[in-house]
Amino acid sequence: MSSTDGTPARYLARAIEIATENVRNAGGPFGAVVVSADGQVFEGVNRVTADLDPSAHAEVVAIRRACQGLGTFDLTGATLYTSCEPCPMCLGTALWARVDRVYFAADREDAAAAGFDDAVFYRYFDGHPEHRDIMPVESIDLTPEHRIAPFTEWGRTSTRIEY
Repeated sequence: MSSTDGTPARYLARAIEIATENVRNAGGPFGAVVVSADGQVFEGVNRVTADLDPSAHAEVVAIRRACQGLGTFDLTGATLYTSCEPCPMCLGTALWARVDRVYFAADREDAAAAGFDDAVFYRYFDGHPEHRDIMPVESIDLTPEHRIAPFTEWGRTSTRIEY
């Protein structure tokens, strides 16, 4: 974590720089920088293969570091800079963290040309059932009480933290 002044182009250049360095350190070619509303900077690089963690994408790592560093799960006012267009998981993470804006350098076609073809994942979420054949997701018929038991308990818990 550090605090610095900078322009979007500088933060994006930093994301590209740490992505390139990460390749030299057994990581994937992805880097991300989160700049909080108050100007604090948090970096993350892709560690999927190095850490054997499929969720360790650069954007997710940077968002985790920002949330932990700031002591919150709400990054309202923050900006995410990433060396490549975020995949659906990373976009979802940014949305859940309430990041205000995302800037990226390379796009999904650039990533596909390098062997990182996320197109199948983008298609999975486009709403067409024929694209869901890579991993079926289906509901199992349960009683309504059983199906919603966790939500019922959540509603009864006065100490819950809304998010």
